[in-house]
Amino acid sequence: LFRHSRPPCADLRKQARQLENELDLKLVSFSKLCTSYSSTRDGRRDRYSSDTTPLLNGSSQDRMFETMAVEIEQLLGKLTGINDKMAEYTNSAGVPSLNAALMHTLQRHRDILQDYTHEFHKTKANFLAIRERENLLGSVRKDIESYKSGSGVNNRRTELFLKEHEHLRNSDRLIEETISIAMATKENMTSQRGMLKSIQSKMNTLANRFPAVNSLIQRINLRKRRDSLILGGIIGVCTILLLLYAFH
Repeated sequence: LFRHSRPPCADLRKQARQLENELDLKLVSFSKLCTSYSSTRDGRRDRYSSDTTPLLNGSSQDRMFETMAVEIEQLLGKLTGINDKMAEYTNSAGVPSLNAALMHTLQRHRDILQDYTHEFHKTKANFLAIRERENLLGSVRKDIESYKSGSGVNNRRTELFLKEHEHLRNSDRLIEETISIAMATKENMTSQRGMLKSIQSKMNTLANRFPAVNSLIQRINLRKRRDSLILGGIIGVCTILLLLYAFH
């Protein structure tokens, strides 16, 4: 029974080791792909705007992820089948010592399968979480860019409104400066008028204090006017006499 049972068990163990080695390599590549996904998306986001960035579902990394996930799931399924066959063979084995060794080997392969399955699901969940986050961030960035850019008409209207607003602000500033200048001029004129009133008041005070001087000044002015009249009359008479003499 031992001679007849050894070759099938050895074949199953050989197949299990081959699948485990292949799974180990696939999981390492799968983990590297998921690790580089975020950095690649970050670099692409820095180089391109949200309008020129390709969709996540159509990227080569997403397709590679789907392909590798399917391959790993198939390998896990094959390894699970091999472990089930080994379990059936262990249960059918008749030698107790051989049965204990096979149980230990089967348990070790089951632990390896469990570790690979756990690692695969963890890596896949991390990748899906990163992709979902990138989708959300891409949507938010696209909304922000759309809000900033807007349509051409809205941009033109916004630009016109901004220019008109700037013109109004400049006009308000000029009006305020003009009002400030007018207020300063008014204050200066008010000050000058006060000075003139003060001088006039002082002159009136002096005239009231010295009435004799005021009377003398009036007399001088009257004499000047009288002398002017006399001189004008003499000049007129002389002119008439000269004309009469010239015509005769």
